[in-house]
Amino acid sequence: MTLQFSLVAASTSPESVETPCLVVGVYENGLLTSAAARVDGASEGAIKRQVESGDVTGKAGSVTVLFAPAGVAARRVLVVGLGAQKNFDAARFQKINLEAARALGKLPVESAVSFLTDVDVPGRDAAWRVRTAALAADHAAYRYTATFKPREKSAQPQLASVAFAAGDDAQAGLDQALAIAEGVRFARELANLPPNICNPSYIAARAQAFADDNESVNCRILDHEEMERLGFGSLLAVGRGSVNKPRLIALEYNGGNAGDKPYAFVGKGITFDSGGISLKPGAGMEEMKFDMGGAAGVLGGFVAAVKMGLKLNLVCVVPSAENMPDGDSYRPSDVLTSLSGLTIEVLNTDAEGRLILCDALTWTAQTYQPRAIVDAATLTGACVVALGKHATGLMSKHDDLAAELLDAGEEALDRAWRLPLWDDYQVQLESGFADVANIGGKSAGAITAACFLSRFTEGQRWAHLDIAGTAWDEGRKGLATGRPVPLLAQWLIDRVG
Repeated sequence: MTLQFSLVAASTSPESVETPCLVVGVYENGLLTSAAARVDGASEGAIKRQVESGDVTGKAGSVTVLFAPAGVAARRVLVVGLGAQKNFDAARFQKINLEAARALGKLPVESAVSFLTDVDVPGRDAAWRVRTAALAADHAAYRYTATFKPREKSAQPQLASVAFAAGDDAQAGLDQALAIAEGVRFARELANLPPNICNPSYIAARAQAFADDNESVNCRILDHEEMERLGFGSLLAVGRGSVNKPRLIALEYNGGNAGDKPYAFVGKGITFDSGGISLKPGAGMEEMKFDMGGAAGVLGGFVAAVKMGLKLNLVCVVPSAENMPDGDSYRPSDVLTSLSGLTIEVLNTDAEGRLILCDALTWTAQTYQPRAIVDAATLTGACVVALGKHATGLMSKHDDLAAELLDAGEEALDRAWRLPLWDDYQVQLESGFADVANIGGKSAGAITAACFLSRFTEGQRWAHLDIAGTAWDEGRKGLATGRPVPLLAQWLIDRVG
């Protein structure tokens, strides 16, 4: 469900708000926020009694519902634990809003008013608090809708809108949240689709439809025949084993001055990765529909930028293919000629993401001469081993660009961690039969993958995001997360000041 968001004046008395559910916070040790204190006073100590009985602990993310407390206009009061006040920070704020939204989603309410946005977060203003709370609520409310089995419609009311207590200075944050949430939902829905639906031509159709709906956006799609004429030898090799032919999709947003060089996103769009001839193990292979998470993420970031109306030019390039074993599949020991002219020895057909990205990066640089290129890809299991599911791997030779992206991740709470991209690692990619091998061996796999890509971005201000650990949640019911849409959106926001 897509939630609707609005603001209520921060000066509003929480005890007088008529709503199916009012949300307030309590720190550990029974310390009430100002909104909770107002509700407690009006209800003659209803919250403090719960604290004294131990029903309200204040533990971060804990929730307790008070039904129809006397003296309060709200039908319910959801009391959310904030943890210890002395080390309350941005990450905790995000967590408690996420848990509050999850709890609201389980209640039979259609709307709620949250005073959690009135809680002080060191170093963050009201606009940031509202944006973060709204994005957390939207993330919790997301349900995969393109289902292929019937579901019974819920008999009880479902949460449809949330209002946040804040002043007019928070409106910009709410506007950003609405746009970024739309981008995140776009990315999640695309990545969650089954691979028999979401193939390269489907992604191209979704991109074209978005362009058709937005006057400031143009869409350009190259099919396999045009790419063959242009010399996309690396990208096309990956898709040779599939009946679903590759596409190169380029969305162009003209929100800045005519003639200004654009920023560029490039996203890996492997709609299913069997590993090709270097076949993956069967267990867990169903998760390889998420191997187009980079494409989904950059498309979501593009959607967010357009919806925010950012005053800049932006291109989003998605090389998309399906990696399948077949009599025409590319093989280990094949030598490919990339669009750049560099030759590549294939040592493993399961290292295919870098092979479609290298041609896309070359084409993006040649076609648009961008101010900066940021690529996103579910590229290596090695990055998951290094950083787990919490941080995106960031690699760049440009310290200023890396710093911008790290700062954006911290601001948006979509964090990345920088790994080295030293030339020392390049020796692992040496080949006796081509200019470069497509894998660098067992050690430093995330770094050598980025080193491979760096050979195709010479002279470009470029950074690589390895989102293999952050793009989706593991397990049979795991869903796409929508990352790194918030990071990319914040980076663009920062570029326009």
